[in-house]
Amino acid sequence: MEQQFTYDYGNLPYILLFGYLLMLLGLGFYGYRKGKSNEEDYYLAGRNQGWLVSALTIMATFFSSFALLGAPGMVYRDGVVFALFALNVPLAGAMVYVLGSKIYKIGKEKGFVTPADMICDHYGGKAGLRLLVALTGFLYAVPYVVMQIQAGGILAEQLFVGDNTFVVGAIILSFITMIYIMIGGMRSVAWTDVIQGILLVFGMLVAGFATVAVLGGVGGFFEAVASLPETSLSVPGTTGHWTPEMLFTVCFFASMGSMVQPAQWMRYYAARSTQTLRQSALIFTIVLTICFLFGIMLVGLGGQALYPLDFSQGGVLPHAAVGGAGQFDQILVVVLRNHLPELLGSVGLVLASLIMISIMAAAMSTADSNLHALSAILTRDIYDRFIKPGASQQTRTWVGRSIICFATILSLLVVIVSRTSNEVNLVGMIAQLGLMAIAFSSQLLPMTFDMLYIKKGTREGAFWGLLGGLATVFMLSPMFQIITGSGSGINEFASTLKSIFDVGAWGLGVNCLLLVVISLVVKRRRGEEEAVTAS
Repeated sequence: MEQQFTYDYGNLPYILLFGYLLMLLGLGFYGYRKGKSNEEDYYLAGRNQGWLVSALTIMATFFSSFALLGAPGMVYRDGVVFALFALNVPLAGAMVYVLGSKIYKIGKEKGFVTPADMICDHYGGKAGLRLLVALTGFLYAVPYVVMQIQAGGILAEQLFVGDNTFVVGAIILSFITMIYIMIGGMRSVAWTDVIQGILLVFGMLVAGFATVAVLGGVGGFFEAVASLPETSLSVPGTTGHWTPEMLFTVCFFASMGSMVQPAQWMRYYAARSTQTLRQSALIFTIVLTICFLFGIMLVGLGGQALYPLDFSQGGVLPHAAVGGAGQFDQILVVVLRNHLPELLGSVGLVLASLIMISIMAAAMSTADSNLHALSAILTRDIYDRFIKPGASQQTRTWVGRSIICFATILSLLVVIVSRTSNEVNLVGMIAQLGLMAIAFSSQLLPMTFDMLYIKKGTREGAFWGLLGGLATVFMLSPMFQIITGSGSGINEFASTLKSIFDVGAWGLGVNCLLLVVISLVVKRRRGEEEAVTAS
């Protein structure tokens, strides 16, 4: 997309970005100096994170580039109906309070590092279940890393003038993130997340303020919103996608699925105490709900007033100043870049640059968490269990670093190839990619609740339930459509299902059914075998 800057930002973005990246590298080296040469310290920072660090790293991992690109883009496209998506924040906070505390307690007692450690200890799975849980983490982490690198490229394209800025920005973000994770592990990730979490909150709130101010204040904002098309102010929204059933299931899975994904699960292990996690849950809920309502919602609705949607071609397109077909995600960047300097002059130039860098920070804070978690999964659950059991902790740590390097380069290549391909777009919209990843991670929920509270499931039920849930989500995903062809009857049926409930809901329904039925059958069979043996 060709750059159309209303104001001359000069070298300011370069100076601010250079300083920010230098600070991240410094934190990476500091984390390395403070760390110890063992696996637990590298992946869990010695299980000693305080409430402020825990709150901000959980927050930064939860609100990725989706918060500053994908979510405002969905409000811009679909209207006020998406305000109900704010419900996912308090529900996610409740998950930290309810699930996080128990996961922390059991994890500390038994020395667990990954989700599979706890799940397989409970159900007794040795190979199949561990591999399947690891696959679930992989299916969440890789799309999220790809999504963050894509966001970094978008921001670079908007922030800097020149050729190939998307590719250069994506490469710089990827390699800086990779370096500080490899150097300092969880300690560096958590400390950088503190900075990135503060920038994230700052960026969302200032963006909301700027949108209201440019429309003439609170009165002017509400007047402008009231004049939007009727479809933007009602259910199911402009595209007709967000029916109440769809919206509530997405809210449910976007919150709960996000809080049992591997990176968050490991943050529960890393906390200092259960009290730490409960305090973090409270801070998380209050701060991010405010950010959603007074940042994301104001930008999305105000953005539609400033840059009306284009209905001239029979569908819904963003305003030409925002982007081409499907590029709704860039509304926050366009509003800030074009209007904050209008409001505040040279101070606005600085703030707009800082906020756009904060979106890069949001991308990096989620990318680093998921790369770090992916390293733990593949090292501890695959390499240590099946490839080279008994390897030294130092060896496993270096294997983990190698995985981070490989995963970063692979994700970067996916983004670049997708960007240049005219036939297959593996990345697509940021919001869609994020919701699909969450649908995969949501499949850990039945086992998690059963393991922590119900305790009625069996290893066989957990395995087949998880496998059935993952298969269902995959069959409803864009990747399955690419493989089978858009005109197949299976895809028409899948489209019908997706129009009723969120993909994660269908997967979870199959998952729970298999878990319950197979566990009951297995328990009955075992009971009969025990009765025969006793007789």
